[in-house]
Amino acid sequence: MQPSEITEVLNRPASRELLARDVTRLAYVAKDGTPRVVPISFVWNGSEIVMCTPTNAPKLPALRQNPAVALTMDTEEVHPPKILLLRGRAELDVVDGIPDEFLRANGSQAMTPEQRVAWEAEVRSLYDGMVRIAVTPAWAKLIDFETTLPSAVEELVRQRSERG
Repeated sequence: MQPSEITEVLNRPASRELLARDVTRLAYVAKDGTPRVVPISFVWNGSEIVMCTPTNAPKLPALRQNPAVALTMDTEEVHPPKILLLRGRAELDVVDGIPDEFLRANGSQAMTPEQRVAWEAEVRSLYDGMVRIAVTPAWAKLIDFETTLPSAVEELVRQRSERG
């Protein structure tokens, strides 16, 4: 997929809505060769999906061995759902302290100011450092069931129209 095609998908209003959510599903291949999918908080900085995780997270050795990942953001709570599918490579960066993205990505909307202060203090006392996982989309597809469909459904629609 060309960078301009990815940008076009990511700039659609439904994609921007999904990129503003706070949880994605990160899919990767575990060290034992089996697939894994984990929900993880994220922020979109305009060019990368950024997730943060503890330095001892089990996913890190797997991502170092095979950085190919897939991400899904969706509105499964409404019908029809909007789904943004992304693929890319995980770039890992060990950072001292707490990355700003971790603080921005985690639940500030649901906390009172007092709860936020207590939560940040707890986070800062727990983590000496974290790993920042950045994924630049190398492939993107938006499925909104209005203007775009899953490829298998698109094929069925095409076949039906050819039958007349």
